[in-house]
Amino acid sequence: MNITKDLEKKINKEYKTGNVKSAIELCQVGLQDDPTNADLHVRLGDLYLAWHLDISNSCQYIDEAITEYQRALESYIDSAEIFYKIGRAQYYKGDLDKAVNYLDMALSKNPKLAKGYYLLAETYTKKSRFLEASINAKKAVKYAPFTSSSAHYLLYNLYRISSFQSFKTTLKAWGEYALSLLTLPFDKEARGNVASACSNFVRFFPVMFKGLYLLQFKSVNDAIETYIQAIEKNPGFVPLYGVLGDMYRSVGMYDDAITEYKMAIWLDCLNIQAYQNLCKVYEEQGDYDAAIDVYQKLIQIMPTVSEYHSNLANILYIKGDIQGAVSHFQTAITLNPNRQRTSVINQILGFVYQETKNDLDAAISSYQSAYLLTPEDIDIYVNLGSAFYDKEDFPNALAVYRNALDLDPTNAKIHCNLGFLYWGKGDIDEAIKEYELAIEFQQDYDIAYNNLGVIYLDDLGRVQKAIELFKKSIECNPNYALAHFNLARAITITGDKIEAAKLYQIAQDINKVTNEIDPQDIVDKINALFS
Repeated sequence: MNITKDLEKKINKEYKTGNVKSAIELCQVGLQDDPTNADLHVRLGDLYLAWHLDISNSCQYIDEAITEYQRALESYIDSAEIFYKIGRAQYYKGDLDKAVNYLDMALSKNPKLAKGYYLLAETYTKKSRFLEASINAKKAVKYAPFTSSSAHYLLYNLYRISSFQSFKTTLKAWGEYALSLLTLPFDKEARGNVASACSNFVRFFPVMFKGLYLLQFKSVNDAIETYIQAIEKNPGFVPLYGVLGDMYRSVGMYDDAITEYKMAIWLDCLNIQAYQNLCKVYEEQGDYDAAIDVYQKLIQIMPTVSEYHSNLANILYIKGDIQGAVSHFQTAITLNPNRQRTSVINQILGFVYQETKNDLDAAISSYQSAYLLTPEDIDIYVNLGSAFYDKEDFPNALAVYRNALDLDPTNAKIHCNLGFLYWGKGDIDEAIKEYELAIEFQQDYDIAYNNLGVIYLDDLGRVQKAIELFKKSIECNPNYALAHFNLARAITITGDKIEAAKLYQIAQDINKVTNEIDPQDIVDKINALFS
């Protein structure tokens, strides 16, 4: 059953002049006279879908569109076109599994339906199943080689995020981009999308500019309100959601920022910036489980980006998943983005091995890998020397620290570590010299003062000198629990138990936050004062 020419003419006239509502009303009137007219149901479904997709329309008509298509399907049960239209509507509704089912049905009815393959590719892209997306995009090109600009552009994007980045892949990507431009004049839907994107950019540029002006010269709240109003009028313009999310985040409105970033991702499933910002918001909130989920999604999309693996590894380490953290650190190192970053990741991995897995050989190996990449980085020497010290390989630790001093003779941290090394070996005179050098080169070095104080107290028995050094350490860092504890030990020897008790109490209070000392040691010292 076809639509009468007169009615079709009226519907098209209303639609072309932008009166979608009037066109819908004409279809509804026609269906009152002929309720089983399948073509009218299809046309009405198309109008509902077009109205739903109108960027200026905030109402939802997707369910109405699906209903009309399904009524038409009762008459045209083998229509590939109607199955395709229902699949398209389900895609825009967000029910991707149903979209795949209907599109598969359409392609079973017409295996050469190019637009069916293209939409299936877009659906698989949203589901992060990029291999299936690529296969179907290529089929769309195969069956409509001159009208598949959109399919070529999708392939361009898929090659850009490919797991196998190489010169060949880059050439393929730009080849697809060139083909998308060459076939654009022949692809009506792609032309419409490009025209719409250009029109929206021109249309929303003043709004974007106004929001940035208000942000700079008025207030964030004024800028936010401007973008909210723009989105309410035009809910399909993706960049607005990202900018609004950034503004919410800047004022600490994290839940609202998350909502906007998620909307940007829903409208553009390859919106990498929105994913990255969403990760940052979750991290700032301390919602590490959600951040892990988003980083895993990012890695699905772009598995060769080292930064995503190292960021995920940091969060897993915080969560206590050491094995997972090590795995992603190792992946980040394998991807080797650049010498500097790979060196940093090796150092972090070395720290994880040293502190949590208690695998000193692996830690040393990681630090040495970092050294080969950036031998000018002093921190590597500090960490490597520390690992050798923990392994009780004192000759290698000493060699590393001496090499570091050749690079930076006035580095206080290296001198302090050397002091600790000599102290551990029992060479008190050399230890004192190194701690004094550390203090000379960094006059507020609390650790050096404290350690030197312990040597004077416990090894040399010079209580007053030790007290001076502990007080200096506390002056440099009032929240240094160990310095308070050691000062209390020294004061106890002078016989001032009340003052010592006060210092132990201060150490106990600070230690609840810093966890520098075994709490039982402090309790035992306090009890011993008055036993």
